[in-house]
Amino acid sequence: MNATILPEKNHYPVLLNEIISIITPQYGGTFIDCTFGQGGYSAEILNYSNTKVIAFDRDPDCLKIAKSLNKKFGKRLIFNNKKFSNLDKLKLGSEKIDTIIFDLGYSYTQIKDLSKGLSFNSQGKLNMKMGLNDFSADDVINKLDKFDLAKIFKFLGDDKDSKKIANKIIKNRSKKKINTEDLVKIIQTCKIRKNYKIHVATKIFQALRIFVNKEISELIFGLINATKILKPGGKIVVVTFHSLEDKIVKFFFKSMSEKKSFSRYVPDINSQENLFKLGFKKPIIPSNEEINVNPASRSAKLRFVTKERNISKFESQFLEKFNHLLEIENLSKKL
Repeated sequence: MNATILPEKNHYPVLLNEIISIITPQYGGTFIDCTFGQGGYSAEILNYSNTKVIAFDRDPDCLKIAKSLNKKFGKRLIFNNKKFSNLDKLKLGSEKIDTIIFDLGYSYTQIKDLSKGLSFNSQGKLNMKMGLNDFSADDVINKLDKFDLAKIFKFLGDDKDSKKIANKIIKNRSKKKINTEDLVKIIQTCKIRKNYKIHVATKIFQALRIFVNKEISELIFGLINATKILKPGGKIVVVTFHSLEDKIVKFFFKSMSEKKSFSRYVPDINSQENLFKLGFKKPIIPSNEEINVNPASRSAKLRFVTKERNISKFESQFLEKFNHLLEIENLSKKL
């Protein structure tokens, strides 16, 4: 979940112009870039002189880029090699946060770094760790049982052949440890239908990446903690790249933008309030011009909200809605 997938070596942050128009850094303020990646959003914000960026990225490789931006912008950029789910642990003092940005894609350099193993084009031992991990895809594929693997593939990858693939993994790993090439071959043999629009291994690799990096809990608790530290009038901006993460963001933004009682002690309709003001009902998507330049941006969806007020406890409905996905992530405790 770290910055946008890029078509070439030059950095191209998705929907940059649209985000800048929403967050208006020309008026100054403090911004949090939760997925620093190649630094595209942070650099653009810092080009406005009266701004400060607090950046997060779990990938230690991003530190080099952060240091290069520090040379240009000095202490106006503060980089944290931490997970953005830890937003609530920031020591802000009296500082007010104007905008918090999440770009949930992966950068070109991360995808092309075969040692990370994010792509089905990678070779050798399975990995997929993005930093600050407790286990790898190798552990998942070679240690969890067929029932747990099937759950991961079904609910995190939405793959219709989840059980078949899980069974074949168990059968094959009884003979030898499964690596990246082995897993791709197993998936291919389980796919009867031809002419897939995407590579047949895409959904399984997506599910593994989400599970290994605990992307669901990262996103859920990242949104919750972002809301807690954001000032009233501040914005949360999220760019998603697949349906599962967009479903989570859409539900959170929409449900918290509807008037409701956040206290069981004050059920009266006149006491109901909303946490957010929804930016737009439908997501902002890249223009045809942007897609032509960067085809990987075609699946991007941008949603944003403005925080209306401080409410101490608001997350119970959100957590309950996606608890089944959090429980699947908790299968990692078996590793």
